[in-house]
Amino acid sequence: MEFRFQILGSSSSGNCALLCTPECKVLIDAGFSAREIGKRLQESGERLEDIDAVFLTHEHSDHTAGLRGLLRHKKVEFFANRDTAFAAQSRLGERKGRWKLFETGSAFRYRDLTVTPFSVPHDAHDPVGYVFEHGHDDLFSPRRSVAWVTDLGHLPRLVSEKVHSADVLVIEANHDVEMLEMSPRPWSLKQRIRGRHGHLSNDAAFDFLAGAEQPRWQRIYLAHLSRECNSLECVERTFAPLRQGGKNFHIDVVDPQNGVMPALAFSSLA
Repeated sequence: MEFRFQILGSSSSGNCALLCTPECKVLIDAGFSAREIGKRLQESGERLEDIDAVFLTHEHSDHTAGLRGLLRHKKVEFFANRDTAFAAQSRLGERKGRWKLFETGSAFRYRDLTVTPFSVPHDAHDPVGYVFEHGHDDLFSPRRSVAWVTDLGHLPRLVSEKVHSADVLVIEANHDVEMLEMSPRPWSLKQRIRGRHGHLSNDAAFDFLAGAEQPRWQRIYLAHLSRECNSLECVERTFAPLRQGGKNFHIDVVDPQNGVMPALAFSSLA
């Protein structure tokens, strides 16, 4: 089996992705019910029973809703930093999670993956983004990587440096500023979303991608779109100049209504 990546869904209502290697199958976040995750996996030719681990970015429900149901699958381990694990466990009640704790900022090995969790600015206990790497940088097993950064209010240098060398980048384009301002949401919620520990707007994500100098990215996924304060049409319009500007990366937009994306085999990348 080769290194494969697939987004099973990403929006303000739920987030989950699948990484497959020769030695493991893992989820990035579990923001849908276990039953829904199982359904989406089955539609993609996979089985929930074969999942080995879940890597959590933070404790918000659109990233952890499936934990309680996943506890029924005894082999699944949950990776998180201490603060995220503590916050998520509080929602599981007496049901004990099978936690594997890591230190934010310290890379570690999980089977044939190198996992690097790093801090991101968001209003959670200790939120992280990830870089997942596989391979040995040789002819027969070139090193490939995917970076996952959703739920962050701005892009500090640390985040930029961590994701710069990934082959695949998942980054949020959460809201259109004008649609957010015109929405009936409470002023306090609008302030939270557009704050430095909230969510990236379309414009902020565009500026980051357009301004990056010689990134390794070959595939960009624009994810975590708000269903109420964004639209596929708005994102396509905002990012059209990048598609027309001679950039070397391909851009996909994850539909917040039906966000199962086709699986990406890393062997297909140049």
